[in-house]
Amino acid sequence: MERRAIAFLERYTLAVSAISPSIDANHAKARIDALAGAVGQIILGKEETIRLAVTTLLARGHLLFEDLPGVGKTTLAQSLARTLGLQFRRVQFTSDLLPADIIGASIFDKTTSSFVFKPGPLFTQVLLADEINRATPKTQSALLEAMEEGQVSADGESHQLPSPFFVIATQNPISSSGTFHLPESQLDRFLMRLQLGKPGREAERALLMGEDRRELLAGLQAVLSPGELVSLQALARNVHASPALLDYVQDLLDASRQHGHGLSPRAGLAILAAARAWALSQGRTMVVPEDIQATAPFVIAHRLDHCVEGTSGADLARLVLETTAVP
Repeated sequence: MERRAIAFLERYTLAVSAISPSIDANHAKARIDALAGAVGQIILGKEETIRLAVTTLLARGHLLFEDLPGVGKTTLAQSLARTLGLQFRRVQFTSDLLPADIIGASIFDKTTSSFVFKPGPLFTQVLLADEINRATPKTQSALLEAMEEGQVSADGESHQLPSPFFVIATQNPISSSGTFHLPESQLDRFLMRLQLGKPGREAERALLMGEDRRELLAGLQAVLSPGELVSLQALARNVHASPALLDYVQDLLDASRQHGHGLSPRAGLAILAAARAWALSQGRTMVVPEDIQATAPFVIAHRLDHCVEGTSGADLARLVLETTAVP
């Protein structure tokens, strides 16, 4: 299994390197800085979290926020959609939500005497799945195909979702009442899991004295067009990863497997994708170990949550990074 994972990672990197275009890293960094700065005008004092969220979108990944209510998770998701000029829809996940409520359903049309598919709120470019772990596992699993394949199936037919397509999900801590565990297969579809946390005292004072966030959000203009986002995503995919860097990724995978089943090959690809996007945001055309160290804790922690009973994924992620030699 491990040999297949190594071969898969090597083939992926060689294929990407073979088509690498010339990358104007300085221009890309300036555009990403402008995007993060615009979101930072709404979400105060959370520059690193905003950068990581932008990195997730550049890496074409989905994003999971786990935090207490009221810290700005929904506002951040809306800010990202607005600054990217993308269609945005929000679904409040509840215990009585059904898969058809988000996917859509076939409705009988009397004029044509046939069933016509009516798309649900999933058919958007940015979907905010609010409090996703308050829905039942059956409804949670309805997102799996959409997140992985960019399409949904209904009544035996496949329907393509808009492109680009991102899921930004929020969940309350599992200790909260009325919550259900997300299955490991669904957690694995999220590139990163982030926390906003409460703002610092200075940022909180500015928040209390400033304009209403909803009014600021209404006036927020797009900084990047959807076309520019797609171009930046293509540049991020082609940031160079050296053989030594690949060795480091494989060493991290091996170290994680000392603690239960550890990380999968998909996790290795996620680590690389996030590191490439982070490197581009820093104005570089190749990945360095610091890019992995900056992003990997948020890529792998939720994938390790169930490995060792009584030990959090965050603690295991920290252990894996600390015990793996840096090239």
